Amino acid sequence: MPRRFFDYQSKIYPVWCTYCGDYGVLTALIYTFTRLNLDPSRTAIVSGIGCSGRLPAYTKTRGLHTVHGRAVPVAEGVKVARPDWTVMALGGDGDILGIGGGHLIHAARRNIPITTIMLDNAVYAMTKGQASPTTGAKETTRSSPYGNPERPVNPILLALASGATFVARGFSGRAEELIETLKMALSHKGFSFVQIFSPCVTFNPKESYKFFSDKVVMLTEPAKDRLEAMRLAIDEDSLYLGIFYKEDIPTYIENLPRPSRGVKPEALNGLVEPFG
Repeated sequence: MPRRFFDYQSKIYPVWCTYCGDYGVLTALIYTFTRLNLDPSRTAIVSGIGCSGRLPAYTKTRGLHTVHGRAVPVAEGVKVARPDWTVMALGGDGDILGIGGGHLIHAARRNIPITTIMLDNAVYAMTKGQASPTTGAKETTRSSPYGNPERPVNPILLALASGATFVARGFSGRAEELIETLKMALSHKGFSFVQIFSPCVTFNPKESYKFFSDKVVMLTEPAKDRLEAMRLAIDEDSLYLGIFYKEDIPTYIENLPRPSRGVKPEALNGLVEPFG
């Protein structure tokens, strides 16, 4: 039986700032669940810390609000334990690329069949506006009042270089395109990464909805190879939306060895001393 929007929406009202981009992401995500007709009891959202970490509470799916930077490895564990579930790791740019950056790289190279959704507002918003890994160089924030001395991380380029088999970008102000992108990401059999521009109008008003609306360009199709996708990712004149790259190769779970039940003593070759 087809499920409706309200079958995935919890009774907890979101408490994000007015006009926060996360509202658009939440709505797009629930519509994506509806179009895929996912079973809420077999759908899991694992979130990290920060504003976006609240999102699982606003849905009726399985949800886990874990600690800073650990959404990806916890989601990996959920997927390995429940391979028949649809599993997402969701966090902000600080959570996924800062303390959680190492986890992103290794989940991508292993091709763990989860979807990592990064809500990018280029600032640490919950702690009131410090520079994050995607804050532009020389931008002023509460932690960089004289200009950010660091160069920003390019999330799409990092995901591609790490071996992610599905890499895409969306914008919370382009709902229909975002829904289609999330739909394809959740349907992908391997590791998928989706960066979503989610404006923080409170602590990063420079990167507003108009700022992104004037710069974003939809890709008509994925790049033919990873190198071409990287060229699109580093293009400074346009911010491309849609699928940068997609390939189907065996996943981590498919590559796991399947030993026969029980271990024969001779297989240990004296490496383990017997008890007693």
